[in-house]
Amino acid sequence: MGIFKEKSTFAKFREKITNVIVGNPNLDEEFLDELEESLIISDIGIDTTEKIMEQLRERVNARYITKPEEVQKALESVIADLVDKGERNRLCKENPLIILMIGINGGGKTTSIGKIANLCRKSGRSVMLAAADTFRAAAAEQLQQWGERIGVRVIRHEEGTDPSAVIYDSIQAAKAAGTDVLICDTAGRLQNKKNLMKELEKMNRIIDREYPEAHRETLLVLDSTTGKNAVSQAQEFSEIAEITGLVLTKLDGTARGGIAITVTDQFDIPIKYIGVGEGIDDLLEFNPTQFAEEIFDE
Repeated sequence: MGIFKEKSTFAKFREKITNVIVGNPNLDEEFLDELEESLIISDIGIDTTEKIMEQLRERVNARYITKPEEVQKALESVIADLVDKGERNRLCKENPLIILMIGINGGGKTTSIGKIANLCRKSGRSVMLAAADTFRAAAAEQLQQWGERIGVRVIRHEEGTDPSAVIYDSIQAAKAAGTDVLICDTAGRLQNKKNLMKELEKMNRIIDREYPEAHRETLLVLDSTTGKNAVSQAQEFSEIAEITGLVLTKLDGTARGGIAITVTDQFDIPIKYIGVGEGIDDLLEFNPTQFAEEIFDE
């Protein structure tokens, strides 16, 4: 079994592509039109689909591909190139590093923080967590549980306190301890976009002032099973934060998965991690080539 579970988000996507290939003996415009339709109904946006089909046609002609079954490998390479952002696909390896985690409530943000912290620890980096979502007691409690589970310190305040105060105290603690990576949870109340923007701006000002030498990442967590809603969330959060990467959760579900391709293409934001299960080790560093190959892997 590959990186995705047996019934992955891409199961329906794979099935639609396979049906088009099997059902068409000839590689002609009718075949390509059906292939294009299958991409669109798999939650790949129209603009991204047009880009994929344009590049696919170029490769079909350049490589003298004449059989529908040969198109799959060409399509894999097109998708791999589309989602490959080079070094931007990898989390910053420089220390100290501050990561701001953003995303709506319920999208898997707090869980992703714990899993990224676990990955950082496994790579030999020291980690501290900041519970700066002070509007939900459950968020801080969940982060505390993750901290205890993986053995890292969590800085938290009482519910309802200023989130930026948590950031300030966390920075002081991280500097004093010589911590490599400080990962900060933030509130996900997108319906109050103006307030959320002010919160993030204030957090960033404190980081600039208190820890100017720290490297920075702002990661947006998106639930892959939400389809086109993920595009809307990416648009909304892009307007209030300078996003450096995506964490795509729930790629082990059975919904259409083309949205992962759409978001990274439409907003030019690299995917850094993908969630393929609920276990602590089920958050993987993103590999564009493997990602594209396993979309079609049975």
